[in-house]
Amino acid sequence: MATSPLKHFLVTYLMPSKCYEELFVNFRLHVPCLKFLLNKTFGFWILLENFLAPPSQLLKILWRGSAEGLSLSSALLQLYAFSCPVVYAMAYSFPLFAWGERLFTLAQAAAIVFLILHYRSDTIKGMLLLLAYSGAMFLLGSYATVSVASVMHTSSLAALIASKGLQAGTNYRNGHTGFLSTVSVLLTWAGSLGNAFLSLQETGSSFETLSHMLSACISCVLLTQVLSYGSITATAKKKTD
Repeated sequence: MATSPLKHFLVTYLMPSKCYEELFVNFRLHVPCLKFLLNKTFGFWILLENFLAPPSQLLKILWRGSAEGLSLSSALLQLYAFSCPVVYAMAYSFPLFAWGERLFTLAQAAAIVFLILHYRSDTIKGMLLLLAYSGAMFLLGSYATVSVASVMHTSSLAALIASKGLQAGTNYRNGHTGFLSTVSVLLTWAGSLGNAFLSLQETGSSFETLSHMLSACISCVLLTQVLSYGSITATAKKKTD
């Protein structure tokens, strides 16, 4: 008997066949299987955020030819947050295949910072900033001690939370979200929920879990702003044109 496409997809990517039988054939709410399915689903959400959220924002800036509405302080904090795992991996001499994709995400975050300055007519400042940042990353990656790398890694979540808070504050003051990417915000919101759920499963009630929950709450605020301010942004663009 041929396997249905749904079963093939679920068993291949999300759950063992036993859980498929329990949930979709016997229709029983098997708690371990439900937890396994949720963990897998949220894990996919986190991967999508890591790989698709930064390029979505970068492409929107390039497509629109403007970075209106984007907070430079928020972008800089995000750049710092993405830098911390790279420095940590280099300090601990992790193999490149274990963190190489982080370099791609880091490069996109740096490009977003540069484009914000470029579209504010501060291209030279943006180039100097990238040069200084590249030099700092080289020095940190080459000479940072394990303790320094650990402190940076620990502070990365706080930097991400502050980055989201600053962007939400900018949106509120402007009364619109400018060219903030809806796809990027949606992916970040999904990834934040995934991190909060997985952290709760692994560590229970802890400071890290509370931090992930706070990050998810601010991501909800950003998503709400993007959805509610969308028409305002479109109207403002029409008036400008």
